[in-house]
Amino acid sequence: MTAIRSLLYVVLFYLWTAVVAILATPLLLGPTNGVFKMFHMWGRGVVLLLGICGIQVEVRGRQHIPTGAALVAPKHQCMLDIFAQFTWLPQSVFVMKKELAWIPWFAWYAKKAGAIVIDREGQAKTIRQIIREGTELFKLGRQVVIYPEGTRTAPGAPPDYKPGIAALYRELNVPVYPVATNAGVHWPAHGFIRKPGLIVFEYLEPIPPGLKRAEFMRILEERIEAKSTELLAL
Repeated sequence: MTAIRSLLYVVLFYLWTAVVAILATPLLLGPTNGVFKMFHMWGRGVVLLLGICGIQVEVRGRQHIPTGAALVAPKHQCMLDIFAQFTWLPQSVFVMKKELAWIPWFAWYAKKAGAIVIDREGQAKTIRQIIREGTELFKLGRQVVIYPEGTRTAPGAPPDYKPGIAALYRELNVPVYPVATNAGVHWPAHGFIRKPGLIVFEYLEPIPPGLKRAEFMRILEERIEAKSTELLAL
């Protein structure tokens, strides 16, 4: 039964995504706010459809959801971690790898919103690009989403936080909002099975600007990992 429900969800997910993407195409010619509203609507649909699989999604720490310029640093376990930020952040902009920039509609909307398209092998050059483009986005009050581990990790796996976010934190001088989750338990990184249960996204207390690099990285990792581990017990 879980497999059947999961397959039905996947079919409806792609159908919902295709319908929204195509019907919203005229928004690409209008103000950026129209695209953000579309993101919210699409994300809510993605989350609500999970009910088919017996999955409920709960958002905690709403008082910590940023409304202005901020770096958002979520735990990354599956694709739902991305969709969730579209759903609840007011004006989320993603740092995304260049390989995704060729996907029709997805890339068009992402670029319209101001996505920072990077070469993950670019190292220092990539960091400078994110700082430059991020500075302009912060002037517009956007929330720039970057995953500290750089890629998806299985629930409970040893964390591997990359130093790039520390450089951005130092140079951009804005608060960082950690986000914990257990989403990978119910939406595995690979395959189509969606396991019943409760998915939680918890926005944590922001880390203020101005801390030393080592202290910032320690606090960021401790907050995300401690809370994400706690959520695994749900």
